[in-house]
This record gives sequence, C-alpha cells and structure tokens, in this order.
Amino acid sequence: MQPNPSFLNQSPEFWADVRTISELCGYTRQSGGHEEPPASLPTAKGKRKTTIRIPTPGEIGTRYESSELTTEHLFDGDESFSDYGKLIMSYFKSRSECLQDVGDNQLMDAEDAKSEYASLLALSPHVVSPQPMNKQKGAMRAPAFLTAMVNHIIAREAPGYTIDFDPGELTKLTRNRRPLRTLSRRLDGAFPKPVNPIAIWEIKEYYYTTTFGSRVADGVYETMLDGNELNEAERLTGTYVDHVLIIDSRYTWWQCGKSYLCRLYDMLHMGLVDEVLCGREVITELPRLVQSWKAKSKDDPQQS
Repeated sequence: MQPNPSFLNQSPEFWADVRTISELCGYTRQSGGHEEPPASLPTAKGKRKTTIRIPTPGEIGTRYESSELTTEHLFDGDESFSDYGKLIMSYFKSRSECLQDVGDNQLMDAEDAKSEYASLLALSPHVVSPQPMNKQKGAMRAPAFLTAMVNHIIAREAPGYTIDFDPGELTKLTRNRRPLRTLSRRLDGAFPKPVNPIAIWEIKEYYYTTTFGSRVADGVYETMLDGNELNEAERLTGTYVDHVLIIDSRYTWWQCGKSYLCRLYDMLHMGLVDEVLCGREVITELPRLVQSWKAKSKDDPQQS
C-alpha cells in the first residue's frame, strides 16, 4: 500500500478534519447502511459485517454542529462542498476503496501465509535466512510466517549484503560516530544495520489473535511514534530513513480492526510511514523496496 500523491503534503488542518470526521461519523458502517457508532477497541465476538464509511454531507454537517464546530471551511452553502470539502471527501473515498482491496485481496490468515511461505521456500530453497517461531504453544507452534517471509525475500533479493534481521539495539543516527538521534523503540529489522540505516521495518502479524485488543492498537500508535521521531531526525540531521510497516491477519485487521486500518492509511499519507505492506504485498512489493535499498547502499558485495 503506497500513498496516493494527491493527499501527500496536506496541512495539519486537513488531518484535523479527517480525524474529527472519522471520530464523529465513525470509521465503519454496518453492511446494509445501518449505523455503527464509533468504537475504539472493537472485538470480533458477535460483530456484524461492516464496510469502510464514506460520510455524507448531512452526517458531517449534523455531527459538526452537535459538537459546536464550524463547517464554513467545508461547505459553500447548504450541503454544497467547497473545494477543500471536495478534497476531504475524495480522501475518504480513496481510503475506502484502497482498504477494500486490502481486505478482499491482500490480507491472509495463518493457513494462507503457511502456503505462501512454503511456495517461497520451494522457489528458492538455497536462500538462507532466519526462521523465527511464533509465540504459540502446542499444535499452533509454527514459524512466524510473515516474519519468515520478510526475512527470506530480503535475503533472496540482497545476497551478500549486510542485513540485521533482528536488531538488539535502538536505531541511531550518528555523525562522526556521535549519536545525533536515537529512536525510542527497537524495530524488527534494519538494512544494513540499526546504526545509520538505509531502511528499517516493523512487522505486526496477528494470525492467532482472537480479538482486536489494546496490544494490537498500541502497535499502531508505536508506529506513529517511530514515524514522528524519524521525521524529526530528518529535519534536524538531513538523514532520510525508509520506514516500512508490514502487517497481516485478515481476521484481526479486516474483520475486527477496520478502524485501525483507516488509521494506518492516514499515517501513510501524513508521512509517518513510507509504505504499508499488507499480507501478500510482501511477496509482490518487498522485492522492489529491497532493490531501492541496494541502490542507496555503499556495501555492494559485487564490487568487493
């Protein structure tokens, strides 16, 4: 999932309206058009089928008025959108359409991921990469399929390059060996390493999660923190680091957590993350990203 260029570099006021409308009108709507009130932490138990909401002019006007907020910047009169209001509405339409494709075609469950990983291994059995195990017990104990796929693809696409698949330290940006900025969290991978990286990535796979709980929601806000820190570091040091978020579990993200997928889409366009790879997009899009990292690297094993 890449950002739509039409919505990059928007003002803070734009994102304030996007968040406000999403909060007041809700991120989702029950299929069939019935209202579903906003929910911060939805669970799957008894949850009805929902779609990503595109709010109507009437909904926006009513909710803003009830919250004592002006709509003068959104409407020219009555329910006729201003140019700015039209941009806001085109964003909600884009968000809904893009995430519908993610939910229908990209996100996988554990069995899908197991099959895709087996196919990757069969196509390039010579590739050596870490295969971490999940945290489950008993019959569900297995490789962490998404992480294992990420590791395999990066190792396949960048043979001989330095890659840190499991950094045991905080990401640092330095000058003359002096730390200029150090991130707050350890991330899941770095190319080539967590000190002055070209790229870093976070992986959030929840194949065996049965609800959309606070742990999953916290992961979204952790990525926002990382993105804000990287943006600050770039402003102050001039150093750009490619920041990629990789997620999967159709049940968790699509059936239970559509509102948080919307937040990820917003983060992508706010510049807090450069790409969000959802499920099968790891297979189709990660090779392109690795090639771009190699092009920026001074550590070319073919030249040594």
